[in-house]
Amino acid sequence: MQAATIDTGAESAFHALLKNYSAELTARDHKSIAAAGQLPAGTEVFVASLPNDTVEDQVAACVALRRAGVTPVPHVVARNITNIAEMDQILARMTGEAGVDRALILGGDRDDPAGDFDSALQLIETGLIQRHGIRTIAISCYPEGHPRITDAVLEEARATKLIAAERAGLDVTLVSQFCFEAKPIIALTERMRALGVTAPYRVGVAGPAKATTLIKYALICGVGASMRALKERQSLTRNLLTGVTPEDLIHELAAAQAANPALGLSGIHFFTFGSLAASIKWIQGQIG
Repeated sequence: MQAATIDTGAESAFHALLKNYSAELTARDHKSIAAAGQLPAGTEVFVASLPNDTVEDQVAACVALRRAGVTPVPHVVARNITNIAEMDQILARMTGEAGVDRALILGGDRDDPAGDFDSALQLIETGLIQRHGIRTIAISCYPEGHPRITDAVLEEARATKLIAAERAGLDVTLVSQFCFEAKPIIALTERMRALGVTAPYRVGVAGPAKATTLIKYALICGVGASMRALKERQSLTRNLLTGVTPEDLIHELAAAQAANPALGLSGIHFFTFGSLAASIKWIQGQIG
C-alpha cells in the first residue's frame, strides 16, 4: 500500500500561522489573565472593552499582562468614549501605566454612542493615537459581514481607515471576527487583495471550547452563516457538549495560503471565551 503523501507546503503554512498568533480575553477574565504567563514572551493579547467594563478594569488587565511578559493590545472603542478629553486620558493611562504601544481601534456596536464618537475613523483622525506613542493599530474585518452594516459600507470604511492610518504614520494589521469555515475567510482575503489592501491579515478563530459555548458566542457576535459548519459535523450532531478545536479550519486556511501566498494570511487570532489556558494547551500540542 502506498503511503499517503504529505503536503509539506500546507504543513509549513499551518505551523507558520500558529507561530504568529495572538489571543483575546476580557478585562475581568482574571483566570485567563493569570494564564497569560504561559504564553511565549511578547505574544499579543487583546483586551476587549465590554459595555460594563470600566477604564480601570481595562488598564488593570493591561498592566497585569505587561507584567506577565506579553504585549497588551487594548480595544479602544469609539462609541464608548464621551469626548476627546476622555480619549486623551484613556490613552495616557494605557501607555503610561501599562506600556501600551498598540491598540485595536473599533467603532463599537452599541446603538447610542456615549458621546462625540461613533466610528474608528474618527479616533484615528484625532491624532491622539500617535501622540501617545502608539505606532501600530489593528482594525477589524468581518468574513461573514456585519449583522447591522452592509458589505459596501464595511468596505468603504476599511478603505478610509487604511488611508487615514497611513497619513498618520500608523502601521496596520487586519484582525477578523471569528467564524467556523474557511470559505468566507478566503473570499474576503481575495477581495481585499484584489482591491490593493496589503496590510497583514490575522484570522480570527474560536479557541477550543464546548460546542454549546461556541454557539452561544456566535449568536452574541452575529456569526451566523458558518454556524452550519459547526452544527453539521458528525461528532457535534451526536453530542453538542463535545469539545471543538479549530484544527480543521486552520488546516484549510494553511492549504489556501500555501497554494496562494498572495493571500498574505499572517497568523491566527484566538478568541478564548474565558479559557486562555485551553487555547495555549491546544496550540502547544500542535507546534510544541
